[in-house]
Amino acid sequence: MALNKDQIVEEALRLLNEVGLEGVTLRALAKRLGVQAPTLYWHFKNKAALINAMAEGILQSEFKGLRPRGSDETWQEWLIDVLNRLRKAMLSYTDGGRVVAGAHLCSTLLDVSEVAIRTLYTSGVSLRESRLIVLTAIHFTFGQVIEEQTPLVTDMTEDFDMEQFKKDHPTLVAGIEEYFSAGHTADDLFNDGLRLIVHSGV
Repeated sequence: MALNKDQIVEEALRLLNEVGLEGVTLRALAKRLGVQAPTLYWHFKNKAALINAMAEGILQSEFKGLRPRGSDETWQEWLIDVLNRLRKAMLSYTDGGRVVAGAHLCSTLLDVSEVAIRTLYTSGVSLRESRLIVLTAIHFTFGQVIEEQTPLVTDMTEDFDMEQFKKDHPTLVAGIEEYFSAGHTADDLFNDGLRLIVHSGV
């Protein structure tokens, strides 16, 4: 049976979960599919095209349909919900943040951006502010997820002088301790950051 794009993307996402983005190569993918690497070039001319298709696959789980803003819902609440869905989709795959952030022509993400900007604009926000708020919030989400999915290097943590760090950065440490001692989680940190963006204006 001839391979189709959907089969290739599904296998690429399974490979992604097993080995991370660095291990996803057309050669490795071809081996798993039992074909020669040139066969995949009929569907994807390079790894960038494959990454773009993988990003589509990651986002489709959350964005097969993007609900409009409810009549009793502020645009800020609606946008924060959309970005939580974006984060959830990326966190569902190993290196999902890097995949989606690196897929510059992902049509699903472009559609989400279009709907988000239009939602803000039709809610009374200027076109300039609508675009900048959505762009900034999406980039914040990318950065948050990539940081969450990047493990600490053991060798670095073993040599890290925590006591010296606390002495050199007392305000930073106090801020971190104050925030998390109140029981806040990584989810809270993400949403509090989003609120600063969507409520601040540009």
